[in-house]
Amino acid sequence: MEDRVSISIEGGVADVRLTRPDKMNALDMAMFDAIVAACTRLKSEKGLRAVVLSGEGRAFCAGLDMGRFETMGEGKGTGRLGDLEQRTHGIANHPQYAVWGWRELPVPVIAAVHGVAFGGGFQLALGADMRFLSSDARMSIMEIKWGLVPDMAGTPILSSLVRDDILRDLCYTGRIFSAQEAMSYGLATRIVDDPRAAALEVARDIANKNPDAVRAMKRMLGKLSVDPAPALLAESIEQKKLIGSPNQIEAVKANLDKRLPKFADA
Repeated sequence: MEDRVSISIEGGVADVRLTRPDKMNALDMAMFDAIVAACTRLKSEKGLRAVVLSGEGRAFCAGLDMGRFETMGEGKGTGRLGDLEQRTHGIANHPQYAVWGWRELPVPVIAAVHGVAFGGGFQLALGADMRFLSSDARMSIMEIKWGLVPDMAGTPILSSLVRDDILRDLCYTGRIFSAQEAMSYGLATRIVDDPRAAALEVARDIANKNPDAVRAMKRMLGKLSVDPAPALLAESIEQKKLIGSPNQIEAVKANLDKRLPKFADA
């Protein structure tokens, strides 16, 4: 885990850092494993009061590692991700739990986002209770660029945050949007000069509140939304059908070759 994610805990606040700055913290299999391991560890951490999740280097998380897209372009499928429909972590599969695991932590989680949060990186930020963004942060539901659907627990979370038409716009187009747009859509909690510093300050403030009440509020607020289990399974079913299909491979090849795609009609 130390190669991809670091955890330091002080005063009940866990400072969790994605530590792959040379790749803008892109999600390879080792990163998925490390994030899931971090969630699993923190879930049983005694004395934990709050968590701040951030990325080292130029970005929060640039999304899925390009090497995995190239593998899809060669028709090699999901690799070690296995059967996406299999529920390996409660209602989630392994990659979904890299996002949903933060929702299952009993304490508040604040994502400190700078640079970019694209695709899976954007969904990772959605797993937090709150998102603090730098003014120049950029985000995108970018999966459509690669002929895929967002399948890391993003859809049930997004449905509780943004209007239906905005969600469809962002999903269908994959367009990049600014921190200011994210705030207007309901995807940003605060826009600040230094997201990590601001998030740590708020986390320390939360750590000084009654921990029983804070945990009770997270349990209570987590039950306001509709049952996420069917949405998580639907993500996996649809993604499984797409990965390695002719049009999905063409989407990858066209992007890598920097040309317009030639899709076959259904």
